[in-house]
Amino acid sequence: MALPSLRHPAQRSLRKQCHQCISQMNSPRYASTAAAPIDELEQSSFQAPELPSDEANQFDPVGKAKGRRKQLPPSRYQFRPPKYYRGPLAPYQPPPSSDPSSREFVPGPFSLPRMGETYKSTIAQDMMTLSYSHVIPGTPQPAAGQRLRTWDGDSPYFANRPLRAPKGGHVLRPLHKRITFRNVPRLEKITVHSMSTEAGSGDSAYLHVTGMVIQAITNVRVKTHEARTTVQQWGLKKGKYSSVTAEMKGEDMYHFLSKCVDLVMPRIKDWKGVKGSSGDETGNISFGLDPDVVALFPEIEVNYDMYPPKMIPGCHVTVHTTANSDKEARLLLTAFGLPFYGKLIN
Repeated sequence: MALPSLRHPAQRSLRKQCHQCISQMNSPRYASTAAAPIDELEQSSFQAPELPSDEANQFDPVGKAKGRRKQLPPSRYQFRPPKYYRGPLAPYQPPPSSDPSSREFVPGPFSLPRMGETYKSTIAQDMMTLSYSHVIPGTPQPAAGQRLRTWDGDSPYFANRPLRAPKGGHVLRPLHKRITFRNVPRLEKITVHSMSTEAGSGDSAYLHVTGMVIQAITNVRVKTHEARTTVQQWGLKKGKYSSVTAEMKGEDMYHFLSKCVDLVMPRIKDWKGVKGSSGDETGNISFGLDPDVVALFPEIEVNYDMYPPKMIPGCHVTVHTTANSDKEARLLLTAFGLPFYGKLIN
């Protein structure tokens, strides 16, 4: 009889404690309710343990990193790619440019340019549709004609000589291939070149301003060039720096072209577009921008007081594409929003 009498008081006390815990969990907690003292919190969680002075003085992160380097296999983590490419049969081959250990590795992309995404999603498919020509599968391609001339005659000097170039001063054009999903024309790079004739006469301030302006609008470090010959009409002196060049690829290329098409060119007064004859017959299109047009770029317009107005240069822009003809290059740039006028020379 003693066991049942002892069990009931224990059950009552346990049930009472559970009710108190549940009521505390269900009751709302306000900022004014009593909490733990701040001193206890600071001593318990916010204060880091003090290190002995000997351990603090012995802490050396550089030495620790050097010691860790000895533990790693040098063949994998200390690989130095060859500086020059010595052919496919060389024992040491350089890694691809996407490998971080490559000398040609470029981190990124860090953003998706709007014009580049438009090309991938819309323009590439439209160009392939516009230039589509149906060919029955299995149809043999027509043989290319003789492009180089042979040496005619019985002279012994003609034996084993390379073929001659075509007549005239025309450049040998590349063979035109049918556009498929593998070779849709695309932008390759954009080159911006600016010449400062006043720099050749001895005033280097013009060259500095030219380099600053081109770097501002292209986001690429420029390369300076010396004059090879002396031309008095153009103010060139041999050995004097007279021009700068910026070469853009990837994100910078798309950003620059979008600024030209969307911000700068619509503000040019009575501007017809790019001449239809501006091409080198291999898919590269060039056009020029006057100094007052270069001042319309947002990077120059915001800091216009930083550049002397009379020193802002003009520039020549060359758009390099993978197209084989000027017709395909103009079709690509028209899709990007660059208009053409006049007689179109293909």
